[in-house]
This record gives sequence, C-alpha cells and structure tokens, in this order.
Amino acid sequence: MTTLSETIDLQRQFVLPTYSPELVLARGAMSRVWDQTGREYLDFTSGISVCNLGHCHPRVTEAIQRQAATLVHVSNLFYNQLQPRLARVVSQLAFGGRVFFCNSGAEANEGIIKFARRWGGGSGRCRIVCMENSFHGRTLATLAATGRAKYRMGFQPDTPGFVHVPFNSIKAAEQALDSSTAAVLVEPILGEGGVIPANVEYLRQLRRLCDDRGILLLFDEVQCGMGRSGEMFAFQHYGVEPDGMTLAKALGNGFPIGAFVVREQWADIFEPGTHASTFGGNPLACAAGLAVFETFEQDNVLDHARRMSGLLRAGLDELGRRHTLIEEVRGVGMMLGIDLRTPVKPVLQGAAKAGLLILSAGENTLRLLPPLTVGETEVDDALSILDQVLSAAGAQTNGDGQS
Repeated sequence: MTTLSETIDLQRQFVLPTYSPELVLARGAMSRVWDQTGREYLDFTSGISVCNLGHCHPRVTEAIQRQAATLVHVSNLFYNQLQPRLARVVSQLAFGGRVFFCNSGAEANEGIIKFARRWGGGSGRCRIVCMENSFHGRTLATLAATGRAKYRMGFQPDTPGFVHVPFNSIKAAEQALDSSTAAVLVEPILGEGGVIPANVEYLRQLRRLCDDRGILLLFDEVQCGMGRSGEMFAFQHYGVEPDGMTLAKALGNGFPIGAFVVREQWADIFEPGTHASTFGGNPLACAAGLAVFETFEQDNVLDHARRMSGLLRAGLDELGRRHTLIEEVRGVGMMLGIDLRTPVKPVLQGAAKAGLLILSAGENTLRLLPPLTVGETEVDDALSILDQVLSAAGAQTNGDGQS
C-alpha cells in the first residue's frame, strides 16, 4: 500500500492536473469517508450526487461482486440479460419510452443532442436552446450547450447550433425559438449553476410552448435525478413530462453508467448504426443500476430522504437567521444551496478541517448533496459544524473590516 506522500507524488507525476484535490480518501461507508491517515469525515458531497445511497451500500456492493464473477462485458453486439431489465425499470418509473445506456452524464447529454439533431434533420432543424448558467458536460458538444462561458474558454470555436437564454424566463425562451430549433434543453434544477430550481409555471409554460411549436423538450437530470429532489426524477415535482431525459451519476451509485430516455413515439429515430457505446449497458453496470432501484423500493429511500431533507432545510434556515454571512438558502430535497456574502472557499476549507465535506456551486454558493440515506444524528452534526465554521468566517470577515 502506498503512503500518503507516495500517493500525492504519483498523482503529480503521472496524472494530468485537471483537478486540484486536497485530501486522499481511502475508504467509505454510507455517509462517512476516511482519508489515508485514518481521519473520518461526514460526506455531504456524495461524490457530486453520485453515491445517493451512501458509500459502499451493501446491496449494491453485493450485486457488483456477484456480477463481476459471472459476466462483466460482452458489448452491445449481443444481448445481455440485465440491460433490458434495467431499461424497463427506468422507463416505468419515468414517462415510458425507450432507453439508451452509456457511461456518464456528458455521454448521455451528447447522445440526446445527437437524438435531437437526428429528429430534426429531415426538416432542417438542428438548433438547441439552452439555459444560461447551465452545465451539461465537458465534451465539445456538451460544452457548447453549457451556459457558463468560463468552461468553454480555450476550447473555441464552440460547436455550432446552440443558443443560451436566461433560466426561468419564458419570454426569453420564446424569443429564441425559430424554424431551425429542434429542442429546448434544461436542467429542472440548476446544479453547477448555483442550485436554482426552475419555477413551476416556467416549466409548464415551456412544455406548452414546445408543444405549440412542435419542438422537443429535453431535461438534464444527471445531477438532480435519482431521488436527489425528493422524487425519483425532478420533473415529477412540476407535473411536466419531457420528450427526453438524461441520467447518470447516481444511477449506479458510484459505478459508471449513464442513460437517456426518449418517448415511445420517437423510438425509431435511432436505428442500428446511428448511435453506439462499447461499454454502455454492460452486465456489470446494469447489475449496479438494478440494485440501486431495488434499494429505493425496498428501503423506502425517498420517504426517508424527504424526512431528512426537512430537518436539514429547517436547520439551514435557522442558520440563515443567525448568520449575517448567509444571504439565501434554497433548493429542493437533498439538493441545497447556501448563498454567502463572501467567497465560499474559506468555509469549504474550514468545514473539511472540522470533519465535514461540502461543495461549492460558484464563487459564493455552498452546495450540500448528502446521501439520501443520511441519519438524523449526521444531519445534526453537519449543522453544528456549519454553525461553527460560519461563526468563524463571520468573525474573520468582520475583523477584516468587511460587511
């Protein structure tokens, strides 16, 4: 086993520096992780909304172990027994339709962009309307769809065919539609863009607008799906069904798997040879996905998550009343954002030192994504740590003579 310093040295010597990690995590169990020195942390990142059932959930772990000893991969040139079973579960829990499996959120979004282009190809439609402050991935097409210019810097020219409009503005969306528009792509809850939920009436009007214009409405549920919002899929809060939806992250609770779903009426848009994935939907990934959905059903995960999110939100609202550093608390379910009146980096670092791992969503927004299986004691512990860290940050801010 490598030492802490050896791990860091190896990373610096042989891994491209696309990240700047500060901790070496070595082990996880449900809501907690341990670094290479053995120090314990409460993990309210869930691997960026990936380990929604917690780290190393026993049912998922057992399913992966069993399948790894049976059949790992055969490619999609052959049937495997698990892929159609997982597709049936996803379809039945969503809005019906057909599923394509891949390996990541970016790949799922790339696939549904191709689907929209193919759908509109016969009529010359290829343009996709996306939202400002959205995030859809790091491939060239999903970067062009992403509504945050900083991610696209240095990778121009942007892939053509995308336009960005303000989120939650139906007027802006309507003005952007023209005869070349194939689809509108939107996150029901902006994740990287600040944990901002769509307004209910906005999504309902967007559905009507797309219906009136004969345009596809596509939802990116890579981060906000799989129970994160308190429903299995975030669109279920709004009484609006999309024509297509992307999933990934928590679909395998840590095992890489992504998917997109399209309505049954569009099932013939893709035919053999038009889209593919070597690894997508292989038996090992699908075994993990089936175990995830089995756990949601058998353990009443959504009911538990709703109770815990109520406790967490109430506690955060109370912190907001007591700490002038907090400007706003918002979010849905276990996807919560805290806007601060100061950059969040010192708070992130202070929380980690105190044993709580959290995320940012922009320079001034804290993002909390705890496992949906988190317990009441763990919620209380996280709130206590945040209280202490915010008090220290507020004292430091006041000491610097800032408001």
